[in-house]
Amino acid sequence: MGLFHAVFLGIIQGLTEFLPISSSGHLVLFQYLFGIKEPEIFFDVAVHMGTLVAVCIFFSRELKGIARVFFSVSTWSGGDENFWQPVIKKPEMRLLTLIIVGTIPTGVIGLAFRSAADTIFSSVRLVGGMLLVTGLILWFTRGLKKGGRNTGEMTLWDGLTVGLMQGVAVLPGISRSGATIGIALLRGLDREAAACYSFLLSIPAILGAMTLELYQARGSVSPAMAPVLLGACAAGLVGYGALKVLVHILKKGELYVFAPYCWLVGAIAIGWSFLWGC
Repeated sequence: MGLFHAVFLGIIQGLTEFLPISSSGHLVLFQYLFGIKEPEIFFDVAVHMGTLVAVCIFFSRELKGIARVFFSVSTWSGGDENFWQPVIKKPEMRLLTLIIVGTIPTGVIGLAFRSAADTIFSSVRLVGGMLLVTGLILWFTRGLKKGGRNTGEMTLWDGLTVGLMQGVAVLPGISRSGATIGIALLRGLDREAAACYSFLLSIPAILGAMTLELYQARGSVSPAMAPVLLGACAAGLVGYGALKVLVHILKKGELYVFAPYCWLVGAIAIGWSFLWGC
């Protein structure tokens, strides 16, 4: 893989991973429309690592709070009977619990779709249809009033529902960020809470996908490091910028502005699939 190709794919990954337009869907479309080959496993893992770092930096304050609660629990010796009561009430503990709860349906659905990966990731028509669905999800957030529940007021059903949508987003064309933030808003979460939970929930999902890809690639020859590092850096830097843009748009209550783009690309993809049978 050339350096320009690596940077280009890193930029695309950084943009589409966080903006609600589906990174997997765009990968399928680029493969067909522009002849861009699917990246090697190690490169794919690297660019996902870049976007993971972007999420961790952007939400570092929340992650530090979760880490403090986690380590306080892990170092508990069992001597203090009154230890658990204040810990359980901490919003960070609740957020950690909700991330674990939301990860369960994501993992189950992701593994269920694993056997059909070759089929679903080769259908331009499916991508087009799912982009239309993504557009609908985004459009339904239009007109929602500002305000709502914060992460400390989320229920287990909120976590399960958002996690379920994250699992469904394994389908190319369904935007992970669009589906999870959209359903969180529709369930009454405020805008910042929806974004925070959506992207924190993406961390175990990205880590799980990376681990699975590395396991599948065991014994493979490692590629040249320069393209891999450049792609990862591009994905991380562009991804951080895309995160800032998305959160800014979300705070204004304008997540729906991405809907027309999804509909346009989805319609073009469906038309293309009928013309060329893909």
